[in-house]
Amino acid sequence: MFDLHMVLAITGVALVGGLIGLDRTAAGQFMISQPIVAAPLAGWFLGDVTAGLIIGAMLELIWVLDMPVGGFVPADATVGAITATAVAALTCPGGAPRSLLGFCLFLSLAAVPFTMMADTYVRTWNSRLVDAAHAGADTARSLSRAHLAGFCAFFLKSVVLYFLLLPAGLASAALFMHSPAKVQAAMELFLNLLPLLGVALVVRRLSIRFLDPFLLTGFLTAVLVLMVFHLHAGMVTLLAVVTGWLGVQYREYRP
Repeated sequence: MFDLHMVLAITGVALVGGLIGLDRTAAGQFMISQPIVAAPLAGWFLGDVTAGLIIGAMLELIWVLDMPVGGFVPADATVGAITATAVAALTCPGGAPRSLLGFCLFLSLAAVPFTMMADTYVRTWNSRLVDAAHAGADTARSLSRAHLAGFCAFFLKSVVLYFLLLPAGLASAALFMHSPAKVQAAMELFLNLLPLLGVALVVRRLSIRFLDPFLLTGFLTAVLVLMVFHLHAGMVTLLAVVTGWLGVQYREYRP
């Protein structure tokens, strides 16, 4: 299973994933590290863009509102997305089935506590670098070295996680492919239902109190119009959005 080709593939994913992971907070922040971008890139790198698109879209829905603001350390969605995509692509090079994609997503969500602990440890270690730099004689040079050391720490953290998670994920995926049909069907159902969880999380975290009633009114109006005039579904959707938007504008500018 872990022949030379597989070892080289794991090493390549770990190095590329480590570079992409720097975009989270350490450097750039061009949003390349977001699952919707990182997973398709990993899929393209391994020859299965479809798996990357599906996994990236699913994980983006779940983690889109988790931002590393203040002392909050979010889940490392980049590691999760790239690991899940790599496991799916390397397990079934010709195209991963939907059941395997669901299983890989399940593995990535199960690995969240480990990625968060690793991220917390690196951030704590980096904060000590700043204190040590201020205590040095040449503060400017010490700060430059501390910045470079912190940069490397984030990169090595991601690389180590990939070297740990990818072999474990590949071994688990190999066992899953020989599991009973009911287990595989359950993972495919998990994949199909996961977008509902993502949408529910987004709606709950947004907590838009004013928008919901007007969107509901727009939806009911569109349904009534559909029943009376038998419009196209696209026109009904547009009518619902416009009605909700007008209601929000009225609420915001009402004296």
